[in-house]
Formats: sequence, structure tokens, C-alpha cells
Amino acid sequence: MALVQWRIYAFPKRLQLKLHECLQSVRIIFLSLCYNQFTSWNTAMDTAFEPMFWVVDHTARYMGPIMVTMVVLLTTLVVMVFYACIFPHIYYQKDIFWSVFHFFFSHWLLINIVFNYIMAAFTHPGHPPQNVSHVVSICKKCIAPKPPRTHHCTICASCILKMDHHCPWLNNCVGFYNHRYFFLFVVYMWFGTVYTTFAGYDVFKQHFFGNKELIVPAFFFPVNMVYHMWKDSGTKSETNPLSTSSDGIVKGAEDEEIKATLEDQFFHNAVILQFLLCAGVAVALGLLGVWHARLISQGQTSIEQHINKRERTRLRKKNLVYKNPYDFGVIQNWRIFLGLCKGRSFVRHILLPSRHDPVGDGIMWETATYKLERNSVLDLL
Repeated sequence: MALVQWRIYAFPKRLQLKLHECLQSVRIIFLSLCYNQFTSWNTAMDTAFEPMFWVVDHTARYMGPIMVTMVVLLTTLVVMVFYACIFPHIYYQKDIFWSVFHFFFSHWLLINIVFNYIMAAFTHPGHPPQNVSHVVSICKKCIAPKPPRTHHCTICASCILKMDHHCPWLNNCVGFYNHRYFFLFVVYMWFGTVYTTFAGYDVFKQHFFGNKELIVPAFFFPVNMVYHMWKDSGTKSETNPLSTSSDGIVKGAEDEEIKATLEDQFFHNAVILQFLLCAGVAVALGLLGVWHARLISQGQTSIEQHINKRERTRLRKKNLVYKNPYDFGVIQNWRIFLGLCKGRSFVRHILLPSRHDPVGDGIMWETATYKLERNSVLDLL
């Protein structure tokens, strides 16, 4: 009986020890799985939002072709409206000099926009090879060498040389080999939308406020052209153009009135849609272009901007000043980005379409404190 009382008396203490051992085991397991000296709140937040990132990555992967199609269709729409509605108005309102200027200037913008968009969308941004001569780390997802300024794109499922970001409007990553094409596309598209907005402002004002009669020949209306082609193809309206109904109304006159109404409505909607679309895109592209111009002037990409900001904060606590190693000054940064070396000129290789290669190979980089001697570097096998 005394033995039974003793065991019941010792039960609370034994239970406490057992719970303490369980808690210690859970703590050790948790620390062994999760503890890392580099762990921070940013890492914890990234881990917590990993499911959302997965959804965004897979959505962007499948939305890419749709968004590229939208860019092509909207650009084609704006060009068609410019040819059909705005340029005839310019031709009839301006003298021959300004008409020729608008003709060449608009086509120069259009050629640069189309060229840089195609090159940015279909140029491979660049992947690091398996054997590289200078490795900073190993990509934990690719399990492959990761040169400086290289980052892994979860949408493309590969590492990208000098990765800036993944652009769904291009359905491609913006990296070492197509970064210049992307930025020039943004710049020329911004100029194109601003130019189209100002060139079509008079026509838009006349339609939006309705205070003037538009002076444009009917030949430039696509609806009118289709109507005349249909009329000249031997339809019934050609053989009996003025047939009269039972109440005496002339059907030919009704058809002409309906045709004129369709032309006016088409022209009205096209002009207003074109102006609002270009004005909105001009604002968005202007902000995007300023952001990337600032990054280029500082010699960094969109990803490196966050990394450098974190490093500045970390070193500031130690009373140290962080300097971006790839910042050579504003002028030199732009020369490196645009590839203006080896006798290349701004007029020939920037103002006109050019497929020249960027500076370097995207694997080894000179820094502001170290000049790269490529001939003295041994390849790692």
C-alpha cells in the first residue's frame, strides 16, 4: 500500500519531467531545421509568403503570351488609328514641311519601337555556363555555379546573367543580353505615346467637346473604303440603288445615312480611345522609364537595388559606408549599359536600330576598385 502511495505522490513530478523532455526535444528539432545565423525577419516573411509567390510565378508564366498579344494588338490599333484618322488631319491642316516631318518622325519611332520590342522579347537574356572562371556562390535551386550579378528566376526556372526582373509584357527575363533592348523599347514607346497624344489632341478635342467640324477626306475612313468595295463588287444596290418602299422612303438614302452614321461613330470612338490609351500608357511608361534610368545611373539592377539597400543599412550600424562596386559614375555607367565602346556612336547605335553586343561577357565584372585582367584568369575545370 505504501508503494502505491509513493508512485501516486511522485506522478506530478514525473509528468513535469516528461513534459520538459518533450519540449526540449521539440525545441532541438525546431532549431535544427529552422535555425540559421543568416535568418532574419525578411527570410521569415519570404518563407511565409512562399505559396503566394508560387501562385504569382505560375500565373505570370501562363499570362506572358496573353500579355504579349495584348501589346501587339494595342500597338497595331494605335498605328491604324494614326494612319486613318490623325495623319490625314495633319496633312490637311499643316503645310508640306510639317507633313513630311510628321511622316518621317512617326515612322522612325515606329521602327525603333518594333525593333527593340522584338529583340527584347526574343533575345535570350543569358545563362551561366557550367564551367566558369569566377564563382561567387552556388544556386540552391539550379545546383550550378552562380557568377556575380546572377540571380535565379523562378518563372523561367533558371539562373539569368545580370538579371533585372522578369517582364510579363515581354514573356521573357530582362538580363545581360536584352536589358538595353528593354530600356530602349520603354523610352521609344514613351516618346511614341507622347507624340501620338499631342499629334491627335486637336482631333480629340473636336470630338470630345464637339466644338469644330472635322476636316478629313472620306477616303481615309476604313468603313467608307469597305463600303465602296462592297458596292463596286456587283451587289444588288448597284443595280437598283434607289428602290422605294411602300411608304415612299428612299432606301438608297437610308443606306447612305446609315453609312455616314457608322463612319462618324467609328471615327469618334477610335479618336477618343486612341487618345486616352496613349495618355495613360505615357504616364505609366514615364514612371517606369525614370525608375530604370535612375538604376542605370547608379550602376545597379532592380534586384541589386534591394541588396545594396540592405547592405547600406547593415554597414551603417557599424559606422561604415557601403559603396556599390559596379558604380563607375553616371556617364561611364551609361556608356557601359548602352555598349558605347569600340568606336560605337550614340547616333548610329542608339538612335538607329542596332544589334551590337553589351560590354563584357556577363560572367566576370570589373569593379570600381578592381580592373579585370581577363588574360591572367585561369578557367576552372
